[in-house]
Amino acid sequence: MAAEKILVVEDERVVARDIEKRLKKLGYVVAASVASGEAALEKVAECRPDLVLMDIRLKGRMDGIEAAEQIRVVFGTPVIYLSAYADATTLQRAKVTEPFGYIVKPFDERDLQVAIEIALRRRLSEMAIRVALEKEKELSELRSRFWSMAAHELRSPMTSILSCAQLLEQENHRLTEERRREFLYMIQQSVRSMDQLLNDLLSVGRVEGGSLRFEPAPLDLEEFCRGLVEEVQFSAGLNHAITFRSQGQCEDACLDPKLLRHILTNLISNAVKYSHPGSPIDFDLSCMAEEVTFQVRDTGIGIPLDTQKHLFEPFQRADNVGDIPGTGLGLTMVKRCLDLHNGQIAIESEEGVGTSITVKLPQRQTINGQLERTASS
Repeated sequence: MAAEKILVVEDERVVARDIEKRLKKLGYVVAASVASGEAALEKVAECRPDLVLMDIRLKGRMDGIEAAEQIRVVFGTPVIYLSAYADATTLQRAKVTEPFGYIVKPFDERDLQVAIEIALRRRLSEMAIRVALEKEKELSELRSRFWSMAAHELRSPMTSILSCAQLLEQENHRLTEERRREFLYMIQQSVRSMDQLLNDLLSVGRVEGGSLRFEPAPLDLEEFCRGLVEEVQFSAGLNHAITFRSQGQCEDACLDPKLLRHILTNLISNAVKYSHPGSPIDFDLSCMAEEVTFQVRDTGIGIPLDTQKHLFEPFQRADNVGDIPGTGLGLTMVKRCLDLHNGQIAIESEEGVGTSITVKLPQRQTINGQLERTASS
């Protein structure tokens, strides 16, 4: 473990050298030794020490207490005061700056070490608390987004189901057979939407809980992708034509079919969902010796630049999606599945022009260091 770096601020050179010598003997690293508050601020910004030993009475326009206050506010670096003065006025001024210790000169080596160790331990504890509070804040924001999204996404299909059911009950004798089927179809679509939302939530929950297993198996990728395209094309109907192309030897890959299905179905379905009716969707598969590349391209609404850096965060949706339904969980799940595959994803998109997503996976996956072999091997 690297020794902690300590900055010494002392304007008496003889005293400063003695402190440096003691610190080195105790195993600490002296980051620098300076004689003024102004120089202390510069050195803290430059070398970012773990702790500052600060003399209170310094030459120049800024004394140690003023310098310590700025160091605390700007950098958050802990300060221990070294002073020959312990009068009430000095102590009161020093207390306001929330120091991590106060040593009255002259002091012995043991006093110095105890004060430093207590300050460093307190610093670690406060850092841990800050991290925990930030995590709690993130979780709170995540929970807030979850409930907001869940309420919104569930309310819409439930409203559709209720409206269709009421019309079928109240106006059944006046409706044509074709109109009845339209209402029943809307009910079915709304149920599917709710089911997809619940499945997304359960899938992300399994990943976050570590219960989603990675199980690579022999796979003919071309056949797998053609079947998947047929399924998505059936759901898309005649609104979009999905063009699939394949190159290379793709019949003996070793990937997890369940996770791969989730990755590709999500990407292709998104291309369909966020494209204008009649616009083409391209899906390309390329198999090299060690790597498999999937690419999905569309000419749809595109992703705003400021949204792209948050794409894989849960419940994040672009501002330009309008009333297109979605949970903001799909790409989160894609990223988790890719991580289990040791894969990579790259997204190129321009708002109003379209999106191109490229996924790269190792063609042979391993479990516990053992290469998964194909059935033919």
